[in-house]
Amino acid sequence: MTKKPMTKKLLSASLLGLAVALTLGAAPAARAADAAAATTTAARISTAFGLPSAKAFPEGIAADPRTGTVYVGSYTDGTVYRARPGARTAEVFLPAGTDGRRTANGLRVDAHGRLWVTDSTKGVSVYDTRSGARLAHFEIPGDDPRFLNDLAITPDGAAYLTDSVRAVVYRVTPTQLAAGSGPLLPAYDLSGRLTPSPAGGFSLNGITADPAGRYLLTVDMTAGDLYRIDPRSGAVSRVALSGGDLKTADGLDLAPGGVLRAAQNTRNTLSRWQLSADGTRARLVRTLTDPSLQIPTTLVQVPGGRTLVVRSQFDKDGGPMPSTGAPTAFTVASVRGF
Repeated sequence: MTKKPMTKKLLSASLLGLAVALTLGAAPAARAADAAAATTTAARISTAFGLPSAKAFPEGIAADPRTGTVYVGSYTDGTVYRARPGARTAEVFLPAGTDGRRTANGLRVDAHGRLWVTDSTKGVSVYDTRSGARLAHFEIPGDDPRFLNDLAITPDGAAYLTDSVRAVVYRVTPTQLAAGSGPLLPAYDLSGRLTPSPAGGFSLNGITADPAGRYLLTVDMTAGDLYRIDPRSGAVSRVALSGGDLKTADGLDLAPGGVLRAAQNTRNTLSRWQLSADGTRARLVRTLTDPSLQIPTTLVQVPGGRTLVVRSQFDKDGGPMPSTGAPTAFTVASVRGF
């Protein structure tokens, strides 16, 4: 790697290379995955709420189970939006450029009601959801290229974050969080385990935690593989997938009972998997493919049997992928029956 910082231009180039590679291979792979799905019962897709910006290009989403409030982050300028229960339009919670943040990718609300927000170029910040005050901040040291992408929080309060360029998983411990700041350092290096990606492509993307804290799952979106990490031992293994693959998988959501949902962005597909009790195997249960998902980047389960899905529109004017035209209003989808 070079010793130059990963500028917005470099980020766009990496995403462009990724988008081209995924788009070329997405159609046949999507057909194969759809054919393998065990059930095809129709799901209902509607709009949960809109975002008050013509240039939002949202990427991440998080729900606060205590209040029902949902947070959405903008990839293009770092704005974080807040949608209170029942709202048809979100409001700005953290304006563009807050604390120098240029992007807002992975979002997560922890058990104490703190909002974690990643900046792909720098690190992660933690905010008080009542006041918006920044409580903690952790940055990746050095100036090598990086793309901090998504995060998960385990029951012990530790946060784990993926890097799509370096293929590492960073960790912030509760002790580090209490200190308020510090370097963001890798806890696990998966680079030697992954299938080599094409030039300009990404590897690790979504990450999610077992509700009991036994393991983490992270996806290699280019190869379509899923990896299991044991936070206690550090053991890393590939999950045995049956019925399909996770190519183009972006966000992951793991529910109790071993139900794993994935947003597969350029396929315009959501997939649902059933994990074995130990998280070492996953079987594709069903898929939902619909152009109205508008390049879904991530998803979250909320009460009422709904899955909220981020419609990124990354393939429209102003987005990071090759444009197919002007974007429509930016919204978050509500999917029932999935």
